[in-house]
Amino acid sequence: MGQTDPASGTAMWNPFANMSTLAGHQIMIVGGHGSTVVDADGREYLDALASLWYCNVGYGRTELADAAADQMRALAGFQTFEYYSNPPADALTRKVAEIAPIADAKVFLTPGGGSDAVDTAAKLVRAYWRAVGEPDRQVIISRSHAYHGMNAYGTSLGGIPLLTQTYTPLVGQVDQVPWDDAEALEKTIESLGEGKVAAFFCEPVIGAGGVYPPPEGYLSAVREICRRHGVLFVADEVVTGYGRTGQWFASGRFGLDPDLITSAKGLSSGYLPIGAVIVSQRVADPFWREGATEVFRHGYTYSGHPAAAAVALANLELIEREQLVARVAALEPVLAAAVAPLAGHPLVGEVRAGTGLLAAVEIAEDARAADPGIGQRLVAAIRDRGVLTRLLRGVALQVSPPFVITEAEIARVADAFAGALDEVAAG
Repeated sequence: MGQTDPASGTAMWNPFANMSTLAGHQIMIVGGHGSTVVDADGREYLDALASLWYCNVGYGRTELADAAADQMRALAGFQTFEYYSNPPADALTRKVAEIAPIADAKVFLTPGGGSDAVDTAAKLVRAYWRAVGEPDRQVIISRSHAYHGMNAYGTSLGGIPLLTQTYTPLVGQVDQVPWDDAEALEKTIESLGEGKVAAFFCEPVIGAGGVYPPPEGYLSAVREICRRHGVLFVADEVVTGYGRTGQWFASGRFGLDPDLITSAKGLSSGYLPIGAVIVSQRVADPFWREGATEVFRHGYTYSGHPAAAAVALANLELIEREQLVARVAALEPVLAAAVAPLAGHPLVGEVRAGTGLLAAVEIAEDARAADPGIGQRLVAAIRDRGVLTRLLRGVALQVSPPFVITEAEIARVADAFAGALDEVAAG
C-alpha cells in the first residue's frame, strides 16, 4: 500500500506550487463567512481574492448548500449527452440566456472552470467555420498578458510565457497581438490572409495577466475590426461574468455584442464547479436550424450536472434577490478611491482600478529588478496583516473581493497593502 512521504506529511500536490518548499506547510482553510475565511488554527483572513476571482456571494451561504442537497436527494447526477436533460440544467441555461447580452442565446454547459469553457469555445469556433463551408478559417488570435485557462487551447492562447513555454507547441494555428493595440489586430488578420482567421479571444478586462481595464476605445475598435473581417469575437468573461464589473457581463457594460462568451467562476460562486459557453444565434444556427445535419461532437461527462446546475441557478437567484450586481457598481468608486493612494508609494509602479470590484497594485519595475523575491514577500506581509492577495504574472497584487465586502473591509485591504509596502521597503 502506498504511503505519504513522512517528511512532508501530505500527498497533496498543489497547483502552481514549488512542492519542494511547500509540502507540509500549506495553510489549511477550514471555514468562512461573508468576506472572511478561517484557517485550522482559528485565524481569520479577509479574502481580497474571492478565493480565485469566484466567491462572489461570499462564504457560508447555506441556501446554496441546501440547493445542492435537495437536488442530490432527487437526482445527484445524470449525463446530458444526446437525448438527455434534467430540470436544473434546463432552468439554468434559460436563466443564463435571459441575463446574457446576446439575443436568443444558446448555452453549452461545461463541468469545471473556465479552462473547459475556453476549450469548448475554441472547438466550436472551428466547427462553426467548417459547418458554414469555410474550413480554412483556422487561426485563433489572442492578446499578450492574456489568460485563457490551462487546457490545451487555453494554454496555447495564453499570453504569459511562464505558463506556456514548458508545453509548446500545443494547439497549432494560434497567433497573438499586443493587448492594447487594435491596429495590430487588423494588421495581423490582413497578414494572415483573407478567410484564414477564425476568431479573436478577448478578456474585456484582462484578469490573471495583471488586471488591465481596456484602454479608451479599444474594445469598440477591435469589435469593429472583427466584424469587418468576418472574424468571430469571443469574450472571455470567466473572471468578469456574473456581476464582477457592475453589470451581469462586461460585454454588456462595453456594448460588445460578442459571438460567444466563455464563463465559469461566478456562475456558481464556486460552491460547485460549473461553466458555460454562451452562443449567439449566428454561431448556433448551422447546428440548430430545422433540417440541419451538423453535430457539435464535444462534451464532458459532467456537462449539465444536476447538482452543480441547481447550485448555479440558486446562486444567480441570490445575486438578483440581494441586488449584488448593483452593489458592485456602487462599490466600484469606493475600491478605486481606497487603493489610489498606494500609487504614491516608492515600491508601486501603478495602481489599476475603476472597473467593478477589480484592482491591481503593480510593483515598481526597478524594485522587482533589484529584488526578484519582493512580490511574494509582499503577499506574505499582507497575509500577516490578515488579508489574502496573490501575485499576478509576477508583477502585480490582485484585488477582487466578494460582492458582499463592506466599505470598512475595503479600507482594511488598502491599509494592509500600505503597511506591507512600508514594512518591505524598510527591509
